[in-house]
Amino acid sequence: MSANTNVNGSENSPIISNYQRPKLRQATLILPKTGRRVKRNVTFGGPPGANGNESADELSPLLRRKPTETQDSSILGRWMVTLSIYMHDVWTFANSKTGKGVFKCSIAYLLGSLATFVLPVAALLGQQDGKHMVATITVYFHPARSQGSIVEAIGCAAVAFLYAVCICFSSMGVSIFFGRTLDLIVLGHIVVLIVFCGGGLGFVGWTKQRLGHPLVNISCSLTSLAIITVLTKEGAVQAAEFSDDKIVQVMKMIGMGVVATAAVSLLISPVSAKKDLRKDVSDVTDCLSELLAVITRAFLTGSEQELKRQHYLDSSDKYKKVSNSLSKNLKEAKYEHYAVGTEREYALETKLVRCLQRLAQNIGGLRSAATTQFLLLAQSGVSIPPTPSTAPSSVLTPVFSSFSSSTDGLFSASEEYEALSAIDETPEVESCTGDIDDPPPPCDAGIAPTIKSAPDIFSWFIMQLGPSMKSLAVTLQKLLDELPFDLDGRIAVNGHFRHSLEEAMELYNDSRKEALGKLYEKHNLTKHRSTEIEADFEEVAASCGYFSFSLLDFANEMKVYLEILDDLKLEVEERPDGRSWKWLRFWRRLRRRDSNQTKNDPEQESFIAQDANDIPDNIPSPPDRKAPRNAADTLDLKAGTFRYRLWVALRFFRREDVKFAIKVGGGAALYALPSFLAASRPFYQHWRGEWGLLSYMLVCAMTIGASNTTGWARFLGTCIGAVCAIVSWTMSQGNPFLLAFFGWIMALWTAYIIVAQGKGPMGRFIMLTYNLSALYAYSLSVKDLDDDDDEGGIDPIISDIVLHRVVAVLSGCLWGLIITRLIWPISARQKLKSGLSKLWLRMGLIWKRDPLTVLTEGAVANSYLDIREEFELHQFLSHLESLRSSAGAEVDLRGSFPDAVYSRILRCTGAMLDAFHAMNVMIEKNRRATKGEAEILRYTVTERAQLSTRISHLFQVLASSIKLEYPLNDALPNTEHARDRLLAKIFHFRKEEQEKVGATDEDFELLYAYALVTGQLAKEIADAGEEMEKLFGNLDEEMLQLQ
Repeated sequence: MSANTNVNGSENSPIISNYQRPKLRQATLILPKTGRRVKRNVTFGGPPGANGNESADELSPLLRRKPTETQDSSILGRWMVTLSIYMHDVWTFANSKTGKGVFKCSIAYLLGSLATFVLPVAALLGQQDGKHMVATITVYFHPARSQGSIVEAIGCAAVAFLYAVCICFSSMGVSIFFGRTLDLIVLGHIVVLIVFCGGGLGFVGWTKQRLGHPLVNISCSLTSLAIITVLTKEGAVQAAEFSDDKIVQVMKMIGMGVVATAAVSLLISPVSAKKDLRKDVSDVTDCLSELLAVITRAFLTGSEQELKRQHYLDSSDKYKKVSNSLSKNLKEAKYEHYAVGTEREYALETKLVRCLQRLAQNIGGLRSAATTQFLLLAQSGVSIPPTPSTAPSSVLTPVFSSFSSSTDGLFSASEEYEALSAIDETPEVESCTGDIDDPPPPCDAGIAPTIKSAPDIFSWFIMQLGPSMKSLAVTLQKLLDELPFDLDGRIAVNGHFRHSLEEAMELYNDSRKEALGKLYEKHNLTKHRSTEIEADFEEVAASCGYFSFSLLDFANEMKVYLEILDDLKLEVEERPDGRSWKWLRFWRRLRRRDSNQTKNDPEQESFIAQDANDIPDNIPSPPDRKAPRNAADTLDLKAGTFRYRLWVALRFFRREDVKFAIKVGGGAALYALPSFLAASRPFYQHWRGEWGLLSYMLVCAMTIGASNTTGWARFLGTCIGAVCAIVSWTMSQGNPFLLAFFGWIMALWTAYIIVAQGKGPMGRFIMLTYNLSALYAYSLSVKDLDDDDDEGGIDPIISDIVLHRVVAVLSGCLWGLIITRLIWPISARQKLKSGLSKLWLRMGLIWKRDPLTVLTEGAVANSYLDIREEFELHQFLSHLESLRSSAGAEVDLRGSFPDAVYSRILRCTGAMLDAFHAMNVMIEKNRRATKGEAEILRYTVTERAQLSTRISHLFQVLASSIKLEYPLNDALPNTEHARDRLLAKIFHFRKEEQEKVGATDEDFELLYAYALVTGQLAKEIADAGEEMEKLFGNLDEEMLQLQ
């Protein structure tokens, strides 16, 4: 190895080779399984690709290796080899979880189609058409889901049916009352059309948009179909008669479809959300183990390159996927637990998931401290190994996001600072195989170098605490690798785990206190320096201290994790309190929820209301204002008061979701109007207007972009389904066995689209059109309908059937696009900009409070960032992500939507919210400040107020810029100097006041977190500002013209 090559095989600059971090001494390691203490050179082991040996993935071909071809091989032989490869791929997919789900969907559809093909079963549904809905229900509520999701689907289907029954019976009752009692049938039709058709379907549209859950969307489609069929097609409402034939048939069809789906899901390769949840927990602990090892190694070696390796990126990507699956499976596992009376087990699993999320947050704190180290070393002139240009700028999930590793815009390197090299690690070997009782002797402080620069502080810190830090990290890593479940799914908790962890934490605590104490000895701090240098020193100390505190917090959270696993093991294996179904007492939960509601902070008035015109409650009402002096002004005030109160009273109707419901209901009533007029009703029935109205309900969405996307999927799926229906009917000539086989092939294909590709609307639209055409034609051919002569009678004309359905669907799609575009149009682009503005304004108000003041104020009603508010902010950010997806489908003459720029802006906003969350986590650990913390907070109150004000101001500038679509001004408040003054003030407190007030090193933890969070916020705001410059450019004279 050359002199300019480090242990990782990367070349160092000549500066780095002149200054090496000392090799770490041996440290005491606690083995979790046995609790033994061993003394060894602790190492995490090199990552894949270290020491110049990249992983095999980099050398392996990106595409599948083609079969070896020789001159003697025949064409048939090559085809056979290629066929065998693809058959192997198909077999592998068929045995996967997704492949089994696709197969289950096809079987469920085949069972559902028997309601059409088996005449005795079809007879149970009466002589009315629509029997194909049984097969359609098996497509919508497909069986490729867990047992808990099946329970949820059954509940949603039941609620949808009950709502449809309520609307249908009520409309019949009103029609009978006006038609037979008052002899005002026309007025009755008007009431039914406005109240039940418009209002009922408008509420369905509002529910679908409000809840935004896939099963809710499917249920809304189902209830829309039932309501539309009864109100516009059957004729009982128009004739002022009472008929429950269609409602009973719908009930039977829903029952058959749901039973078929549930039977296939539970009997053929059943999927348990509880088992999937445990697998996800194991995967998450593996990811956390890898991330902990890599981040700790990166901090100790001072090499940002560790966080750029493919191994680390893969672990981060895997955590993203598993964390989403974890939340989904936890929700579905709830229904499985509730069904069998194990709700206490679910409560413990919920605690376990929340604990894992907190562990991930602590990982984010470790990465923040490590990234701060990299930035400071870059400022100090340390050469950082070049990173691949293809590495993404953000590799962690929102819970991991922290400082960016970019060094753009940093200070120029100072040549007086020496470079910092990586720690030389030796292979992991035991130097003492027996147990040891005494901790390793501390490093002699006399050999410490004089602290002159940031690299010196880092080197001194690593020399003192590095061995113990690595020992604790390795112990935690081994615990994560061992836990939590064995191969059989049983909880694997070793009795030595908790005791081993406590011993490792005790050793680490002693070493940490000693190291921090030596780092802050007065003889290293007494020399007078400038404010900038003092700030740099304190920022380095904050990075080192915060990393050590975060590692200890991670260990403390691991103790909680072990305790939860112990409780869960006891509950699963012994179940001391038996089974219970207390969740059925829903009234107790409602009462408890009401009692726990707290009064809102006046500054928490929601900028994220549904309507931008909502007035905050803290605006004084007109009677509270000072009365005018003359009578004329008094009269004007009274008039103004009435108008103002009327305006406030009607603000419910200004909400966007309410306006959406009104326009959806109004459009539905207008489309259904021909079915209530005697002259146009035959035309409505001939062209199957009910399917057009259903398509209208499916296409209508909150924004123009979402409507365009759904409308295109509906149109394309309808055309594909129509073509497939014609081909299937023509080839089968009405043979039920061939039709059933072709239907199974169709279900297999569309199930792959729905389950494997995740394109649910497209697959459902294809199958719906196929069922409307092919299965309906078979019902006509066997005289299973009252209207036998319709569209060919017993000799169905498939082209006419398909034409009527396609025309109806296209008319409904066009009508939905017209209503969405012309009546109260909501542009996803404008709503995205407005939403970002509101979110940034809200964040500015939150930060204006100065989060640390809640620890010193005696009577604080609310925390800095309560759970409700935090959930609302993150939920709204997810809503903005969906708006970004919809905005790309909108047509604008100004050009295509800059999706990449807005994606980066939302990523920056997510990182800001994560910084808020990190600060909130630190505050929630101890809601009352200790004596030392209170003194530090009082000593820095002015500097913190200045810094908080500047950050709040920057948020308001961002919000104003994107709302007005104007570029940012160059003269913006600078947070860097305010932050330097805060760090310098902390430095002075440590030098002059710490011993006087008796503050400990732990008392600085909050300020360390505050310093890191403010730095992250400043950087993310700057990054967002750069992206906005790409959107709006720079100020020029044309923009400033007064016209």
